[in-house]
Amino acid sequence: MLRHLPTIEDPNVLVDAATRDDAAVYRVAPDRALVATVDFFTPIVDDAASWGAIAAANALSDVYAMGARPLFALNLVAWPRETLPFELLGEVMRGASEVTTRAGCLMLGGHSIDDREPKFGLVVLGEVHPERMLTNTAARPGDRLVLTKPLGTGILTTALKRDLLPESALAPAVRSMTELNQGAARAALEAGVRCATDVTGFGLLGHLGNILAASGVGARVEFSRLPILPGAVELAAQGCVPGGTRRNLEAAPAEWADDLGEAERLLVVDAQTSGGLLLAVPPARLELLLAALAREGTPAAAVIGEILPEAGVLRVVRG
Repeated sequence: MLRHLPTIEDPNVLVDAATRDDAAVYRVAPDRALVATVDFFTPIVDDAASWGAIAAANALSDVYAMGARPLFALNLVAWPRETLPFELLGEVMRGASEVTTRAGCLMLGGHSIDDREPKFGLVVLGEVHPERMLTNTAARPGDRLVLTKPLGTGILTTALKRDLLPESALAPAVRSMTELNQGAARAALEAGVRCATDVTGFGLLGHLGNILAASGVGARVEFSRLPILPGAVELAAQGCVPGGTRRNLEAAPAEWADDLGEAERLLVVDAQTSGGLLLAVPPARLELLLAALAREGTPAAAVIGEILPEAGVLRVVRG
């Protein structure tokens, strides 16, 4: 679909859709660029405030993945006014506002429509210094891959929808999804990282694939090093897998190790909501990054693989 967008020739456009990066970036001064992103989705948990909080953290994540600071946000709301009370929407917006307040991001308004299926999300505008921006084009051979949140949210939220998991058992996933990637972005900038993306609907391999295509490199991922939410592997083995995750597996151009079963492969491509940052860091800066992530208390700080010189190669081994 991106081929239908017009070709951009404005020199102030620093990032557009061509590299499938996390947000658009437009330079407004030599030392300042605006970062713009939008994201919204249907409910993935039963609690309205938690849904709003997850949606807000998810939208803000794209700004952090560019190394930027969020400035303000606008709500995007689709609501079935005849079947769901507006008090419930108020809970959604309360949860979102708590997260944007924590991020220091102003909530300035938004837009709503009447729709049969509820949807909620945010437009977020941020700013970044053009020379300190994180992009998916800066990975280099030898870089180590570091992931800052555990995988498995797609499988676990699907289990909730199918009544295979009580909401109380989803608590670790909700904590992860509502955790801002703000600390991970700070740590990356402190350590001198230049390549990042966040892991969301296309799964770990899908978003890593965008890095590989944009940077002209390959990668190896070690399954044994992946941080995974409790119960996710077992549920995947039972067939509790969202459609998006199965599509991700079908589309993944990976060389899989023979000893990785389907459940394990599904975890590597699981469609995430408000996932962590995936960082490519030069070996000399790895310990600096891990120390900074520890200080920030990110949900994970896992070294999961490395960047290879062979363009487009994507190997997944047990490790």
